[in-house]
Amino acid sequence: MRNENQKLSTLSKALLVISAICLGVAIFVPLWRIELSAPQYPEGLMLQIFPDKLGGQVEIINGLNHYIGMKTLHTEDFFEFTILPYLIGFFALIALLVGFFGNKRSLYAFFGLFVVFGIVAMVDFYRWNYNYGHNLDPNAAIIVPGMAYQPPLIGYKQLLNFGAYSIPDTGGWLFVASGLLLLFATLKESGFLNKFIKIKSAALAMVFVIPFASCSGPETPKLKLNTDNCDYCKMTIADGRFGAALTTQKGRVYKFDDLSCMVHYKNENKATEFRQFYVSDFTKTNVLIPVEQAFFIKGEQIRSPMRGDVAAFSDAESAKMHLEKLGAESVEWANIAN
Repeated sequence: MRNENQKLSTLSKALLVISAICLGVAIFVPLWRIELSAPQYPEGLMLQIFPDKLGGQVEIINGLNHYIGMKTLHTEDFFEFTILPYLIGFFALIALLVGFFGNKRSLYAFFGLFVVFGIVAMVDFYRWNYNYGHNLDPNAAIIVPGMAYQPPLIGYKQLLNFGAYSIPDTGGWLFVASGLLLLFATLKESGFLNKFIKIKSAALAMVFVIPFASCSGPETPKLKLNTDNCDYCKMTIADGRFGAALTTQKGRVYKFDDLSCMVHYKNENKATEFRQFYVSDFTKTNVLIPVEQAFFIKGEQIRSPMRGDVAAFSDAESAKMHLEKLGAESVEWANIAN
């Protein structure tokens, strides 16, 4: 009877298999990325960290690092790249073995080992960032007293005129997904969930799955009124009826205080590949909608911040009502964008 109680449920076994698949895929895709944005690089620069190599615009970043005294980045300088693919493969294999042959105790031990690995990996990444950001060449062409160039462990940091974003890439999110699946299986098998939650296990599993499914597509940008500046005219974005935003194919977000500023930016950066354009709904407070879903009117009485004088609406009835009220005319996005 005791051995029976130690057996894993079918759901936990399935979660372990899915976790193993996530880890297996993570071997072949970038785990992390550091994005750099500056006025001279409107599309930004990206350093990608794979399990076995560095990727992205490494040579350009190395050229910039040379001027401020940072070491150049080379895959062969990091011993982690020689062992990390095998470590990830090891965890994927153990997840499968625990799923097919293991019991509750082996699941608990595996989850604990996985957590320790995650902590050690982040500590090592911090050490890597610290060394490269602080150990600078004293004979560099550009020296700012007291300045260090350590990128953030995660999130955003301003480094001179560059904004640095450090975020998980595809493989990193797969690791997070794998960890959450293991956490759920561990909590379920320990009986912890049964004390507080009285819904079916399958329904609870969806709570973990749905957020990752929703993250698969690009999120609608958010404008911070009276805080964000327009990426074209540099004015503070203050009127939530006229704001706009666009995203590039690399995921970069640019924000504007007027639809006309977004159009000017798009037309002046024709080499950039854009993914999606957004405009504010005139009848709502700071709500962005894709341009394909918007109805546009144009007229002098609209009086947008930079006098583009175009208003957007999420439904045709609102657009028609304001068209008559403001003496405006209906326009199409294709005509506005040119």
